[in-house]
Amino acid sequence: MIITLSDVAERAGVSRSAVSRTYTEGASVSNKTRNKVMKAARELGYTPNIIARSLATSRTQLVGLVINNFQNPIFLEVLDQFTRLLQERNLRPLLVNLTDNPDPADSVQMLKQYRVDAVIVASSTLPPECSLAFKEAGLPVVNVFGRYNPSPDVHIVGIDNCYAGATAAKTLQSRGYKSMGFLGGPESATSTQDRLKGFKEGLKSLKLKPTCVCYADNYSYQAGFEAMQRMLAEHHVDALFCGDDVIAMAALSAARAAGINVPNDLGIIGFNDMEMSSWQAFGLTTIAQPITDICQSTVELLGNLLENPNRSAETRLLPCQVIERDTLRAAPDCS
Repeated sequence: MIITLSDVAERAGVSRSAVSRTYTEGASVSNKTRNKVMKAARELGYTPNIIARSLATSRTQLVGLVINNFQNPIFLEVLDQFTRLLQERNLRPLLVNLTDNPDPADSVQMLKQYRVDAVIVASSTLPPECSLAFKEAGLPVVNVFGRYNPSPDVHIVGIDNCYAGATAAKTLQSRGYKSMGFLGGPESATSTQDRLKGFKEGLKSLKLKPTCVCYADNYSYQAGFEAMQRMLAEHHVDALFCGDDVIAMAALSAARAAGINVPNDLGIIGFNDMEMSSWQAFGLTTIAQPITDICQSTVELLGNLLENPNRSAETRLLPCQVIERDTLRAAPDCS
C-alpha cells in the first residue's frame, strides 16, 4: 500500500499543509510540528513524492548533463564527479548523449519536457552555439571545458587551453628537444584549436615553429594510433605534444611498435592527466587539467545560478600543471 501525505498528517495529528511544509526546503514549520511529522513518517515508512512536490514548487531538482564524447575515458571521471557532487546537493542528473547528434534542438525540447532546473554542457568539442541554445530556451546553463571568453554569453568553467599549449612548447624545449610536432583531436574541436594556438605561440616565443601538425578523427585510442602511424610515415620529429592523454597513449604505443625509444629519441607530453596515464604501461608525462576542481566549481556556480538565474555570465579559469613521469627526458639540473 502506498503511504500518502494524508496518512502522515492523520498519524501526526496535523494538517496536510504542515506535512508539506516539513518536506519543503526553507518553508516555515515549528520544531514541534516537524518532529511530529518526521516521527509519523518513520512509523509509516513514508517517503515524499519528488515528482508531486515539483508540481507545487516548480522545481524538479533535475539537472541536464549533456556530454558527447563517451569514447574518452576522462569523461568517466567527469561523470563520477558530477553525479556525486549533484547528489550531495539533492540534485539529480539527467544524462543526454550528443555523440551522434551534435544539434542541440532535440535535447532542448526533451530537457524542457522533463522540466529540468538547469543544464551542464560538459564538452570541449561541441560548438559554443550548443550551450547558447539551452540559454535561449530559458534554461540556466554552464558550459564546462568550454572555450575561454572574457565576455561570455553563457557561464564557462575550465582552463586556458592556449596557455596550456604554450606550457607544453616550453616544457619540450627545456628538455632539449628541437623538432616538435602537434597531434590533436578533431580539428573542429575548440580545445584542439586553442591548444594548438598556444603551442605555436609558445614555440614562436622560442624562435621555433612546429615541424608538423596532425589530427586524429576523434578522441579515441584507435584514432590516435592511426594518426600517429601517418605522422611517423610522413614526418620526423623528436618531440610531440598530444592534445589529449588517450591520443598520447596511442602515439606512445605506435612509437614503440615502430621501434622508437621514448623518451630518448621521441619525447611525448599529453594532456588531462587521466588515471590511465599514470599506469606503469604508459607512465605518461602530461599537463594535468584539474577535473575535480572544475566539477566542484561548476556545481557551486550552478547552485548560485539556480538561486539567481539572471546573474551575469562569467568565465572561471583554473590552473594546469605539468605532471612528470617517463615520456620526456629529465629536466636539466640547474644546480
